[in-house]
Formats: sequence, C-alpha cells, structure tokens
Amino acid sequence: MDIASLVSCFGSAACVVTQVTSGLIIGMLLFLVAAGLTLIFGVLKVINFTHGSFYMLGAYFALTIFKLSDSYVLTLFGAAFGTALVGLVFERLFMSRVYGQNMLMQLLVCYGFILIFDDVVKIVWGAEFRSMGMPALFQVPPIFVAGGVVPPFYLFLVGVTVVIGGLLWLVIERTRFGKIVRAVAHNPSMVSVLGINTGILYGMVFALGGLLAGFAGALAAPVRSLTPGMGFSILIESFIVTVIGGMGSIVGAFVGALLIGLIRTFGSVGFPLFTEGLMYLFMVLVLIAKPTGLFGKEIA
Repeated sequence: MDIASLVSCFGSAACVVTQVTSGLIIGMLLFLVAAGLTLIFGVLKVINFTHGSFYMLGAYFALTIFKLSDSYVLTLFGAAFGTALVGLVFERLFMSRVYGQNMLMQLLVCYGFILIFDDVVKIVWGAEFRSMGMPALFQVPPIFVAGGVVPPFYLFLVGVTVVIGGLLWLVIERTRFGKIVRAVAHNPSMVSVLGINTGILYGMVFALGGLLAGFAGALAAPVRSLTPGMGFSILIESFIVTVIGGMGSIVGAFVGALLIGLIRTFGSVGFPLFTEGLMYLFMVLVLIAKPTGLFGKEIA
C-alpha cells in the first residue's frame, strides 16, 4: 500500500492526466468486449466464455491483415468482420445446439473452444509473443496536456470506441432491428409466432458480439503484446464490467468499463499489490448495494 504516492498523484495534474488516459484506454477496450458479452447474454441468455478468444482472434487477424495491406483502416474492419464470421459459424454449428440446456453444458462447449482457439493460434501464428507495431499514421510526437503525455493513438482509440458505442446504442434503441432484438430478449416465443426467424437473429447477435470483440482486439494490437491465451484476462475483467454495469445493459457496460479502467490505473499507484483485488472489491460493494448492477433491471 502506497497512499502517499496516490495522494501525490492527485496533487499533480500531469500524473492525473497520464493515469486518466491509461484508464480510458483500458476502459474503452473493456467496453467493446463487455458490450458484446452483455448483448449476447441479454438476447440469448448464454454466458459466452469464448468471448475473450474472439478478442484474441481479432488481434491476430489484425496482425496478419496489417502486414499484408499496411492499412490500419482495412486492418480494423477486416479483423472485426473476420471475427464476426467466426462468431457466426461458432453459434450456428455449436452454441445453437445447447440453447436451453443446463448451463454446465454451455460452459463445457465454450471452455472447449477456448482451448481449441488457443491451439489454432499457436499453429497458425506460433506460441511466441508477437507485436504488430504502431501504424505509421500515429508515429508522431505525443500531445502534452497539463504536463501529462497523451499519445495520439490513444485519442484515436477513445474516439473510435465512443463512436462505436453511440452507434450500438442507436441500433439497439432506435432501429427496427433493435426493437426486434429487445423483443426476443423478453419473449422469443412471441417473436417467433409473429414470423421472425429467431435462429437467424440469434446468429446475427452472436456475430455482432464477435465483431465488437474483434474490433477491440484490432484496436489493442498496436499497443499490446499478442500471445495465445491473451483473451482470458480481458474475459475475466469483462465479466466484472458486465456484473457491475448490469447484465444486458450496454450503458452499464460503458460505465462499468470506465470505472474499472480508472480503478486499475489509480489503484496501481496507491495499491500496486492489490490492483486486481480492488476490482473485485468494487464489484462486491456494487452488488451489495444493487444486486442487479448499476443499470441492471429486476427479472420479472
């Protein structure tokens, strides 16, 4: 415990800017992964334990596409849609067969594919650490705000994530597709009776969740080391985010991700040996105060 360092950090504008920036980066990546996770749970009532693997695949897809094209824009969309396709195939061929079954069965299927995806990555890309490197567009001097260092890529990452979050909210809350998705989440039988193919809709939702995770992986690739199994840690943190924000809530995922990001960065200053514990402690306190999460709703 180093309370003096934490107090000193809050007394320095440069330290606050640096830590807030780092917290935003962590939070934005967590939001994209957690948003897909909570969307899949909200509609399919499935806790997708393979979601961290989609993040990993998105990062490795980005590595390959960037080396072939040298275009980061193409890399982002290629990795995202590639991961969405993997998610769609996974849902149609495997997860669709265990809907409505015991949660243990769903867990075993997901856990099995975590191991499969990790081994596939080792076979295709190798078991060693890989690095994509920073795209040339962002290899420019950092921006200084109140003495704190803010890399331009961080601003890009935050901006893109906020736009994606806004678009996702608009799609879910303001479009016909979003209304159907929300209706299926509440009463799939009634939606099916109205002539809507819920199987196709489930596949689309799973693909959308995979797309968000893949996008997060592609955004993380320039600033993170790539290694098989890298999806596990972000999966755990994404679950914490969804529990804090409320299962099924996109807004909750955004707020929860920001809170966890800031807790991690400032916690590493004041509680370097208890940073992980702080996240779990905060989750416990939220659940004690509001068992459904900050933006979760009681299930009737």
